Amino acid sequence: MKLFLICICLIMLSVSTLAKDIEKHRTIILTDIEADPDDTQSLIRLFLYANQIEIRGLVATTSAWYHHSVEPESIVKVINAYGQVQANLNKHQPGYPSAKSLLKLVKTGLPVYGMLGVGDGHDSEGSDWIIQELERKDQRPLWISVWGGVNTLAQALYKIRETKPASIAKEMIAKIRVYTISDQDDSALWIRENFPQVFYIVSPGDSYAQATWTGINTFIDGIDNTSISNKWFAKNIQQNHGPLGARYPDVAWGVEGDTPAFLSLIPNGLNHAEKPNWGGWGGRYEYYLPDFSKVKDGGSIVTIAPETRPIWTNADDKYTPYVAGEYGRSLIPSKKTFEGYKETLWRWRDDFQNDFAARMDWTIKSYEDANHPPVPVLKTSDRLTVKSGEGFTLDASHSTDPDGDNLTFLWFDYPEAGTYKKPVKISAANNAHAINVETPEVNKTQTFHIILKLSDKGYPVLTSYKRIVVTVEPK
Repeated sequence: MKLFLICICLIMLSVSTLAKDIEKHRTIILTDIEADPDDTQSLIRLFLYANQIEIRGLVATTSAWYHHSVEPESIVKVINAYGQVQANLNKHQPGYPSAKSLLKLVKTGLPVYGMLGVGDGHDSEGSDWIIQELERKDQRPLWISVWGGVNTLAQALYKIRETKPASIAKEMIAKIRVYTISDQDDSALWIRENFPQVFYIVSPGDSYAQATWTGINTFIDGIDNTSISNKWFAKNIQQNHGPLGARYPDVAWGVEGDTPAFLSLIPNGLNHAEKPNWGGWGGRYEYYLPDFSKVKDGGSIVTIAPETRPIWTNADDKYTPYVAGEYGRSLIPSKKTFEGYKETLWRWRDDFQNDFAARMDWTIKSYEDANHPPVPVLKTSDRLTVKSGEGFTLDASHSTDPDGDNLTFLWFDYPEAGTYKKPVKISAANNAHAINVETPEVNKTQTFHIILKLSDKGYPVLTSYKRIVVTVEPK
């Protein structure tokens, strides 16, 4: 009987491990590294999550700022620095790949701009690698995280269309998910026009200023912007943080402008990459056909043209930050409310910056000397169906922290993420471990989202989440 139970436990463990592996997102990075130091910054952060995101390619490309050169050697330098700390990272969480395996993923696109690199005879190591990855017997989507120009992907799509049977091409293209940092060459619009079925997240706008992703580094009046200050980076990332921190460059234009292209792939309980309209660390986007009829071309880095299809693009959040209360409740709403598309990203900024800082600590510190994220546990499912007007309770009292830290709870509704757009009433202190929720009266089926933000009191403060999606049915 003991042997039987042991076997059952091992089977359950293997199934659980397999499930986690299936849920891990795979991605290929297209980077115009050396056009701006921020690509190196983002690459360093990416490698700290290499145990949670399956990196399948690192392709050096051109962009609007870097027309005639690709720099794979700069990717190699970062990987070599990562290789010096990989063993220590694995002491904190398992699954960090070896530097040797990452080096095999470094590829190059063509050293030409945009559509000059698309068509017959324009295959590259990078475009062939994308095709090879799409041909693998892997049903997971393939995320193309675009930090510069996108002509390497455009060439892969061109070749698939020209050389594959229509049914095979359809299956391959259906796996592609694009999150691009604005449009940085003229092949981006070509992709959207010629492959309307491609899942595409972008803020095409007339300049970077109109892009959601800039919320990662925009100074916001009325909040504490410390976590994007040069002093913060020097203290928490660059200095006294080993070889990877030493390679993190100073800000030249904007800090880590490319990072949002993979933030939504991190499994933190909040992010759901396949549902950009739910919102998360990478911002929130909605699917529609943007109207540029009132936009004056001239500020854009690439030529603006009307979109011919809906895309995942800018969406607005109305957001009131919570701040520390000196007496009484530990967290209270601030007196200022913000609204806009950048808010969908910067509202999480302190959380993901602290997470970055903690992982940089992991490169040099022992497990005992570093901080690790708390583990939220609900007593109920995170997918609930209730009747109109009925109340229910959410309880996270079984949540734990791997370092034994004290925990801070914060529950709030996220009206923009569901179909029910009005605020949902939480009829208890929303910083307690359990809350009561009053379900709204509806005359048709609606959904709303409740977010549990669970933070520890270690340094830096780390946060994990639970997203509870509630379906409300009329009586």
